[in-house]
Amino acid sequence: MVARFLTLKLTLMGNTFRRSVWQTIGMIVAVLYALGTVGMLVAAMVFVGVAGDPAWAAVAITLGGVLTVVGWWLIPIFAFGVDATLDPHRFSTFAIPRRTLLAGLAVAGLVSVPGIATVLLALGVSFAWVLEPGVLLVSLAGAVLGIATCVLGSRALTTLLAPVLESRRYREVVTIVALVLVVMIGPFVGWLANGVQISVGPEATDGGGAASTGTQLLPLFEQVASVAGWTPFGAAWSLGGAAHAGDWAGLAGRLAVALATIGLAWLVWDRALARSLERPPVGDGSGGKAKGLGPFGRVPFSPTWAVAARTATYWLRDPRYSGSIAIIPLLPVIMYFAGQSTGSFFMLLATGPFVGWILGFSISNDIGYDNTAFALHVSSGVDGRADRWGRAIPMLAMGPLVSAATVVASVWVADSWHLTMPLLGLAIGALLVSTGVSCAVSARLVYPVAKPGESPLKSPQGAAMATFVSQGIGFAITLGLSLPVFAVGITAIALGSVLWGALTVVVGALYGGLILVLAVRFGARVYDKRLPELLQQVQSFP
Repeated sequence: MVARFLTLKLTLMGNTFRRSVWQTIGMIVAVLYALGTVGMLVAAMVFVGVAGDPAWAAVAITLGGVLTVVGWWLIPIFAFGVDATLDPHRFSTFAIPRRTLLAGLAVAGLVSVPGIATVLLALGVSFAWVLEPGVLLVSLAGAVLGIATCVLGSRALTTLLAPVLESRRYREVVTIVALVLVVMIGPFVGWLANGVQISVGPEATDGGGAASTGTQLLPLFEQVASVAGWTPFGAAWSLGGAAHAGDWAGLAGRLAVALATIGLAWLVWDRALARSLERPPVGDGSGGKAKGLGPFGRVPFSPTWAVAARTATYWLRDPRYSGSIAIIPLLPVIMYFAGQSTGSFFMLLATGPFVGWILGFSISNDIGYDNTAFALHVSSGVDGRADRWGRAIPMLAMGPLVSAATVVASVWVADSWHLTMPLLGLAIGALLVSTGVSCAVSARLVYPVAKPGESPLKSPQGAAMATFVSQGIGFAITLGLSLPVFAVGITAIALGSVLWGALTVVVGALYGGLILVLAVRFGARVYDKRLPELLQQVQSFP
């Protein structure tokens, strides 16, 4: 029966190559990227274990294993709906013993690009002990236990939290939290690296800098790895290091922790699955109580304003849109930390124009986000002009305010008030130009995105390459059309002239407005010509 589950998952995985060209290309790119990453990491670990310091290999394997387990356990909670191809509820009508079902789902859970990459990486890095056959065998056994910890712990958590995961309110809140965490990873890593550089001191920049740095950091990481090796996240991965050090009592203790973690995860998954099959989660049906028509009751009665009201509702209620708004206040923080390494406020001052550009470009695939709701535009006869302007109006209402607030905050922190007008002109110009380009591009280039109700972190299979091409083209067009505004703005910043600063605001508003009007007209004509093709594209998305 386990082999049957494995065959079924392989068949489903193979069928993804038949759905569309984009899915095939995306899968191939993902596989090549995963294999390349795994190959480099394995080669690096084997080199460290054979030609370098084995102590570093033990530390790296343990800490890397901890991050792997944490990723397996937490990512499905934030990126809900990532992989439901073998939903256990689909087998509820079959007389399959629960233990057999658990074993089959656990093995099938590894049949994916992340699963296969995890297996190859876990087994590959164990060969850092290739010169010590006994330690190598222990490390391989630890890798197998570590893989089991990843899969069983992930399944146990998602099944146990299934009633909560099905709640719409949970999805909205966790989406915002996940996006904030993802965005803050970069600043945190930069801050940590900067702190390490300071703690190491100037002697690390001498001729023996690399050796000096490694010598001083090794005790710190060894202490962290020693503690992590006794936790459920790192016990299995630390077995090889304990065997290499001859710590047999520690090896036995860590083995006990790893086996207990796997046994507890299996027990929790078994009980949670039994409860789930008997009382399937049905989501949060309570919903919210409607109070009036919302934005629809505050706009004039016309097709353009109806589209604008629906788009405004997206920004207020759809996590795929509201998550983008939640990131905006974090951008100045990111830029501030990014500029700390150079001691310059340039990155921080560039935040305002960057926010204007990213806000305008955020509607570059609105039709894709509509999903099946786009059929309403076709059946009701909404023309291109009404659709394009309707999607642009909410952005034009909130975008200037957000961009201006970001500019004021950045010049206040940098104490560069003399740059307020040039930066404001750049931000307004970037917002208007990018909004216009989005209205034009989105009528021609549509690519798959997460469906309504799904996590914004979920990327449909085959969407990576289409997204890269579409956004690359849109970015290039936006950059080219923004050059006049950039030229005036950079001149104003260089000269420090109030007159040039005011000219930047005027040019940004007038030139950006002209590009917006022309782009919307172009997008409306393309929309009217390609309406059937657009509907067919959207309905074909997986």
